[in-house]
Amino acid sequence: MDLSASKTSGGGRVRWLIIWLIFLVSAVSYLDRTNISIAAQDIRTEFALSQVQLGTVLTAFILGYALAQPFAGRLADRFGGHRVIGWGIVWWSVLTVVTASVASNFAGAFVALIVVRALLGLGESVIYPASNRLVANWIPAHERGLANGLIFAGVGFGAGIAPPLITMIMLSHGWRAAFWASAVIGMVVLVIWMWLARERPDRHHGITAQERAYIETSLSDSARATSTGGGRLLRWRDIISNRQMQLLTLAYFCFGYVVFIFFTWFFTYLSTVKGLDLKSSGFYGMLPFIAMAIACAFGGWGSDKLAARFGKRAGRCWPAAFGMGMSAICVALATQVGDARLAAVVLALGSGSIYLSQSAFWTLSADYGGASAGSVSGLMNMGCQLGGAAVAQITPIIAESYGWTASFLVTAVAAMIGAICWLMIDPHAKIEETSELTAG
Repeated sequence: MDLSASKTSGGGRVRWLIIWLIFLVSAVSYLDRTNISIAAQDIRTEFALSQVQLGTVLTAFILGYALAQPFAGRLADRFGGHRVIGWGIVWWSVLTVVTASVASNFAGAFVALIVVRALLGLGESVIYPASNRLVANWIPAHERGLANGLIFAGVGFGAGIAPPLITMIMLSHGWRAAFWASAVIGMVVLVIWMWLARERPDRHHGITAQERAYIETSLSDSARATSTGGGRLLRWRDIISNRQMQLLTLAYFCFGYVVFIFFTWFFTYLSTVKGLDLKSSGFYGMLPFIAMAIACAFGGWGSDKLAARFGKRAGRCWPAAFGMGMSAICVALATQVGDARLAAVVLALGSGSIYLSQSAFWTLSADYGGASAGSVSGLMNMGCQLGGAAVAQITPIIAESYGWTASFLVTAVAAMIGAICWLMIDPHAKIEETSELTAG
């Protein structure tokens, strides 16, 4: 993967500094959201929760996150991604501390956990719509596959370091200390973010005139207007009624259904169903997320290369369809593997495969949205999070009624539906070409 050529083609590297900063924010956000799934069994025991009640607590975060997505995107479009991400980091760090402060002997502890996790979801909801707003401001279309691949590699990196880090703290100091540590890390990242990141190229003192000119001349007319502070916002009805957005959102719902089984139930599956101890679960539990990080960056880089050589359909749609289809096969095969460690490896291949498609979702939503990239990607991401909410709540119900094999087979079907959607998506569509615009 030749990053150097891509980084220097514009006569500077500041745009890639912004992407690496978003990578860092992305990693910490996933550290803060996956810590509860790692501590799930300790929390379940301490609070005397059933598996279904635990699923409700996990779902509360995802629902809060999901329902706020379109509004988070609109906030980013109106107030700027840089500022909105800063607000989000403060919010989620505080709520992470509040989660660890809920007393197990409190009569309303179960309800308190639900409320706190839902509020935490609201705070984290701004990260990726606001990031996509910044991508639209900083990154030319032909570099967005790699940029989004790097950003979402942060998901795998953060979720990957979470199992060993959280389990290490839990074993020595308990689950509450692990949450406090997560909040401290978030505040450190906030300082770095506010110091080094800026909303647009013209606001960053470190950018060269050559790189700024390269960015502005490489952007589309709509995105260029946004990068210099102009642009108009699409109406919600135009976004929602667009067929391409409907297909993209359905595909991302399926994506969310698949990946959130790893973020919510995979660690529990290894420890309680496959019988791995906490230390072994911590090691094998990070494999899917390492695979996500590698596949996401590689998928974004490959997507840009294919799009440049063969066109956007070959570069965006085909790799995404392949990745989701391969994930369906791997997840289904893993149900037939008896050995816990081998099953974890096969499932890791499934998680890596589906993350080959990740950058395509965000690249196309930025292309579709232009000046409304935050709103468009927010609506799309709501679909993903609703898929995550569904799998968090439905998985234990299916597992209790039909077994864990059935839960993972349903997940495989969702991945295959997403692959089919990608075969029908038109990567050349522009919402603003057929929709009436309103002033932002």
